[in-house]
Amino acid sequence: MSDRLTQLQNAIDQLAVQFYSAMHYLDTHHDFVPLDHEAKVSDPQVAVDDPAVFEATKLELARDIMIKTRQIDLLIASLPGAGVSEQDQLARVRKLEQQLSDAETERQHWLARQNELLQKCDSVILQLAQRKTEIETARDPAV
Repeated sequence: MSDRLTQLQNAIDQLAVQFYSAMHYLDTHHDFVPLDHEAKVSDPQVAVDDPAVFEATKLELARDIMIKTRQIDLLIASLPGAGVSEQDQLARVRKLEQQLSDAETERQHWLARQNELLQKCDSVILQLAQRKTEIETARDPAV
């Protein structure tokens, strides 16, 4: 799943596509309305929809745009720092920096402990190998 900022950018991109699609539909499916005693004009590029279908589609496009804007509002409201003062955000950053520093100190401690234990294991293995060699040499002096 993507982070909130990526989700927000994707939602804004989708909203832009919805705006474009709505404008394209309105431009290519509208009926021409004559102005003040002028003759009704037509355009062969425009496929005029039935008025009921045109109105229903306009409502659906408007509803889709409204839903997408609500989703964007929710994403904005869920962003960290939304509705939080700058001082509070800085205090939180300082606290997180301290936690990170503490975690790094603990990590360094455990890495040192790991190296210490590895050295002990190496020492034990070398002692066992030496002892094995001594035992084998004591049993068979020709080796």
